[in-house]
Amino acid sequence: MKKTLILAACAVMAAGAVFAEPLLGTTWKTEVDEGSYAHIRMAPCDGKICGVIDRTFNAEGEYESPNLGKVLVINMVPQGDGRYEGKVWRPSNDKVYLGRMALVGNTIELKGCVAGGLLCSSQTWTRLN
Repeated sequence: MKKTLILAACAVMAAGAVFAEPLLGTTWKTEVDEGSYAHIRMAPCDGKICGVIDRTFNAEGEYESPNLGKVLVINMVPQGDGRYEGKVWRPSNDKVYLGRMALVGNTIELKGCVAGGLLCSSQTWTRLN
């Protein structure tokens, strides 16, 4: 019984740490990529952080992309000091990359890398809320 209570307390503390995460519940504007940009909503996913495509825009304004609702930021894990590691999906080429994010004030510096981090592309996203 005592072991069960300890395990339950640990689970509650871990869940509390995830929900205290400063990215959760925030929305971010991406940079333009291949003529479009998106609003990404950060949400919990299996104890990690994921970014879901919430709205999409092109030169004409908001449009209904087939990517709406898809996960762009995948299973990011906090590393401390506003840094995160996980994966990112690039819709324009449908590839998943090793991902790193750094929260800097009202921006996220996002990197997607291949070849063990030798080749990277980056964007700076702006906080909307």
